[in-house]
Amino acid sequence: MTCNIGTIDRTLRIIVGLGLLSLIYVGPQSLWGLIGLVPLLTGIAKFCPAYRAAGLSTCSSRDQS
Repeated sequence: MTCNIGTIDRTLRIIVGLGLLSLIYVGPQSLWGLIGLVPLLTGIAKFCPAYRAAGLSTCSSRDQS
């Protein structure tokens, strides 16, 4: 898998993912918080299958490492 998520995109995905996961423990305490796994895992992996299907990339050449 090649990188197709840039630094800012990756940071936002991880923050949103952790925020959604926190809904399992605080707030409404709903399992809907598990949706946070999607942005969290794509942010950690630096790869988004939806971006690949759409031919998008926010990854610059310096983000490749």
